[in-house]
Parts: sequence; C-alpha cells; structure tokens
Amino acid sequence: MTHANSQRAKVAVVTGGGSGIGEATCHHLAERGRQVAVVDLDGDAAERVAKDLRSDGTAAIGLVADVTDRPAVDAAFEQARQQLGPTEILVTSAGLAMFTSFLDIAPEEWNRVFDINIKGTFHCCQVALPDMLAAGWGRIVMISSSSAQRGSPKAPHYAAAKGAVMALSKSLALTYAPYGITVNNIPPSGIETPMQHQGQASGDLPPNEIMAKAIPMGHLGTPDDIAAAVAFLTSEEAGFITGQTLGVNGGQVVQ
Repeated sequence: MTHANSQRAKVAVVTGGGSGIGEATCHHLAERGRQVAVVDLDGDAAERVAKDLRSDGTAAIGLVADVTDRPAVDAAFEQARQQLGPTEILVTSAGLAMFTSFLDIAPEEWNRVFDINIKGTFHCCQVALPDMLAAGWGRIVMISSSSAQRGSPKAPHYAAAKGAVMALSKSLALTYAPYGITVNNIPPSGIETPMQHQGQASGDLPPNEIMAKAIPMGHLGTPDDIAAAVAFLTSEEAGFITGQTLGVNGGQVVQ
C-alpha cells in the first residue's frame, strides 16, 4: 500500500470508531495513509475495527474509553501517543440520541445526552489540541446533526446538544486557525446507521422508505458518504477550509 509521503504517518483518533459513521471514518482515514486510534465505549468493537485496519496494513490500535470520563479520555490519548504518536487528526463521532418529548425528559436523561454529545467532544478536543499546537498542524471534524439545524420535536435535548457541537466547532476554528489547525463539523441527515436502526426499532423514526421520500436524491446515505467527507476535511488539501458546516444529506434543505 503506497501513499503520498505528506500523508504517510499522521495519527488520527476517532471516537465512536467501533461502529457506523465512526467505523467507516476509520477505514477512509486508513486508506489515506493515516495511523488510526479507534476509540469506543465498546472495547471489543474498537479492537475489531483496529484488527480489520491492521489486516490491510494500517498501523491501528483499539482503545476503550467513555468520552464523558476525563481520566479515561486522558488515558486513551496517552496510549495512542505512546503507541502511534501525537494526535494530529481528531474525529468526534461518539454520540447518543434519545427520543423523549420535552416535558417528559428527566434531568438525568438531559444530562446524559449533553455529557456524551458535547462534554465528550469538549474533553477530546481539549486533550488533542496541545499535540496539534506543538505540530503547527491539525484537523478536527465534529459529527453534529441536522437535528440541530431544523429542530427535533422527539429529541429536543439531542438537537440542543448537537447545536452546541456546531457552535463549539466554529469557536475553535476561530481560535486555532492562526496555528494551522482547522475545525469543521458535518451534520449527517438521512444516513443509515445503527443509531437510526435503534430509533426505527423503538418507533421513534419512520422506516427507510418513508425517510427516503424526504431526500431529493431519493435514497438514504451510508456511513461511507460521511466518512468520505471527513477524509477530505482532514486532508492537506482542505487546509483553507475551517469553521464550516458541511451538509452531507442528499440535498435536503436545512436552515
């Protein structure tokens, strides 16, 4: 497997890398010659993805961490640093969607959704950025959600948390642009993922054929569609793109 020398050894950390969009992202980054630290709450899933990557010749490790647990995040990034090198690329794909109408949301559920989606993103960015500052180069892509753009009556806490992710990405983009670090976010919509299947199983999301009718392209997207956009935004070629929200949604109109 050959890659451009400029992309050969950069280390990418992907949270939520054990399934769905995160897993696809790990593979796309590996195809670009990145070393990959697969971080997931499910350690077996993280190791399975890392093993797949290694079988294709990529330097990869699987790490277990709850992104809401700062010491666990610190430990995972330190392990990646020791085994692969400093973090130069960060993709925050770990997330949690819960479907509850606003008046029925318990404070504990609200906190859980915010802890995973925004506090987890905060932890990972704060731990990764010193490595990027030291290198004078970095790429961060946060996976947000179109729910933050259009609202979600069934998941208002999820929409609010992902809105916070979008705002954080813009703030970090402004802060770290002078240091060669770009920060962007992708709000997926109409992507077939394990999280979507859970929502469909619980009756909170419509079946695929109904969802597809709302998409101008007429079909759902795949995790690979998101991962390809992540791979571009984390590339050298995307060095003048920062603070952006890149919709990967089959042409759906969002505000």
